[in-house]
Amino acid sequence: MKNILIYDTTLRDGSQAEDIAFTVEDKIRIAQKLDEVGIPYIEGGWPGANPKDIEFFKKMQGVPFEQARLAAFGSTRGVRNKTEDDPNLRQLVEANTPVITIFGKCWDMQVTEALNASLDANLQMVGESIQFLKKHCDEVMFDAEHFFDGCKHNPDYALKVLKTAEEAGADWLVLCDTNGGSMPWDIDELTRKVLSSCRARVAVHTHNDSELGVANALAAVRAGVEQVQGTINGYGERCGNCNLISVMANLKLKMEKDCLSDEHLMGLKNLSNFVDELANKGHWNRQAFVGKSAFAHKGGIHISAIKKNRETYEHIVPELVGNATRILVSEQSGRSTILSKAKEYGVDLEKNDPRIQELLAQLKEAENLGFQYEGAEGSFELLMRDARGEIEQLYEFVGFRVIVEKRKEDEAPISEATVKVRVNGIQEVTAAEGHGPVNALDKAIRKALTKFYPELAEMRLLDYKVRILDDKKGTRARIRVLVESGDEHARWGTVGVSEDIIEASWQALIDSIQYKLHAFSLKEKTSP
Repeated sequence: MKNILIYDTTLRDGSQAEDIAFTVEDKIRIAQKLDEVGIPYIEGGWPGANPKDIEFFKKMQGVPFEQARLAAFGSTRGVRNKTEDDPNLRQLVEANTPVITIFGKCWDMQVTEALNASLDANLQMVGESIQFLKKHCDEVMFDAEHFFDGCKHNPDYALKVLKTAEEAGADWLVLCDTNGGSMPWDIDELTRKVLSSCRARVAVHTHNDSELGVANALAAVRAGVEQVQGTINGYGERCGNCNLISVMANLKLKMEKDCLSDEHLMGLKNLSNFVDELANKGHWNRQAFVGKSAFAHKGGIHISAIKKNRETYEHIVPELVGNATRILVSEQSGRSTILSKAKEYGVDLEKNDPRIQELLAQLKEAENLGFQYEGAEGSFELLMRDARGEIEQLYEFVGFRVIVEKRKEDEAPISEATVKVRVNGIQEVTAAEGHGPVNALDKAIRKALTKFYPELAEMRLLDYKVRILDDKKGTRARIRVLVESGDEHARWGTVGVSEDIIEASWQALIDSIQYKLHAFSLKEKTSP
């Protein structure tokens, strides 16, 4: 089985999508998740393009990867710049990543009109930039921007650009369908042409403007490329990029190409939902392979047939990608998911444990209320451990009050929270001001409990997201709050749902604190 390497650019190309805005902490968390599921290359962003990416690459210096290689992205040097003085190239080097990916023009029209440069000057820019970067990193990839369009209009020049990059030392030549308008047969023909004339390894980078991003990537694989670039869930500019979720599933299950282990393939649904949650986007129910509706059956004839033989209306076994068959009339699904998560969290649950059914009932009720546990693994683990009676009641909640006061039109409101709790019969009342009511509430509850549980001082609130669940209700809509917290050892997500944003935030904050206290308690019990 031939191995195809996956190159993820969700954190750069994906973040260029309309309505997508990852925080630095989001990007770090997604990068860690991609590493966990076995993605070999992760493109982190464009150093120097914005303060967020500068901060990301600085923070990533202290984040170890198990197997992935982090890539920084940029362009060839400027038309009028000397290579060694070009700020873009210098910032790529300063990002200190093992891989650097730069793009250069392959379409003669783009060179003369977009760059306002001569064709020979463009070749010089490509060659000199790659030679410079090869002195400073292990692996250089050349993104041949607009390659397929360029090759249709001036094939000699497009191939000349590739040969220039190859001779300069590029490890990979990445054939880009930048405008997303090519057909699969064009991709196949032109890719084979490159492979017959170039010695460097060849990759493909497709966009989805003609709804062919995945098809074009697979056509390139058939032609012989060894790497596919794309994004999780197909995020990207305009109509998006090649969707790596579908690409990986098709490569592994339909084309017998080794791109992920069987175990990691089973995590595709979780990965898809995880990135959606951090992007603050609703899950696409009809997404191929991993959508909630991908293996859902409602018609009577379908249901009757599927119960006899699932192959009658399912093109793969859903569990291979972490999904499940759903019979919409009876809602019979989910037991395998509970057992899988229990194993992941180290929770002792047997296949026939009656508490599994109780957990399923709780999950269905919670989901009806709007709870989603992808991206909120901390809340889900607490739910499972609570079902086993493992969660110790460490304090008693008495009450809280939040006041928001605006004194002058041109001044920011003042937020103050008061929290009452009781620990071992001792009542503690604390107050705190914050930047908004949720920040004040977070400060007040931790201030109250840290006196009894000093380990909470290690904990930080890293991210806070709000989503409206039923926007037709306007200001009466139900709200879901996703909180990410962490300490020097771990990060965890928690969730809360309510028609009151303060109550939803409180639920997520309390779960976060409970998770930290439980994790600390387990650590203490298992320490020698």
